[in-house]
This record gives sequence, C-alpha cells and structure tokens, in this order.
Amino acid sequence: MRLIVLCLLVFVSGGMWSQGSMQCEFSVKGCCPMCEDRIVEALDVPGIRAVEWDQFKEKATVVYKPKKISEERIQQLVADSGHDTEMFTASDEAYNGLAACCLYRSGCQGCSDREKHEHPEEDDDRY
Repeated sequence: MRLIVLCLLVFVSGGMWSQGSMQCEFSVKGCCPMCEDRIVEALDVPGIRAVEWDQFKEKATVVYKPKKISEERIQQLVADSGHDTEMFTASDEAYNGLAACCLYRSGCQGCSDREKHEHPEEDDDRY
C-alpha cells in the first residue's frame, strides 16, 4: 500500500519536482514490518516528503528537499534508529536496542515467515 502511495505521489506531483525535490534509493538492513515502521518514523523530519522501505529488497526510497536535508543526513537518521545503510553502520547501542525479531545481523532468525510476519499490538507502541 505504501509503495502505491509513494508511486502516486511521485507520479502526480510534478510541481513537487519543480520545487527542488529529489529522490534517492539506498540499502537499509531490516527484517519485518516493525523495522519498516521504525525506518519510516526515523525519517519523519522536515525536508522529507515520502519514504518507502521494501523489506524483501532491503531498499529505501526517499523523496526529499535537498535544500533542507542531505542524502547523507537521511542515511545517518536511519542508522541512528538501529538500521545499517550504505553509508553508515548503526551503533551497537542502537542495534542492540532493536526487538529480537529485528536483529538482521544474525540473519533475521526471529522472522521465519517474513511475508506473513506480524507483531503483537503492544510491540508497536514501543517505537
């Protein structure tokens, strides 16, 4: 659903591009929908217009205003939330603070069925 929204946003918002918005795509490590929520929340900052993270490709697509935020800063925000990117490795403290099922460096072992994986409601309130 979010991918559809992002595609529509990019497609129909020609005015957005003329106002200096850009799109970047980069690798972001993660395992599950809870990771996606955390990544999207980390990028809920001024200058970012849209965020999509594909858990199966481990790729983030971000539409942003380069006059307000750089691609480097975007990737640093993601790493600060505990997820490795192409430019930055999450600190051990941030990574170890992730839920057990989100520990991607150990092979996402807590996410045996990634496509149907869901978390209890109470886990969502933690992030």
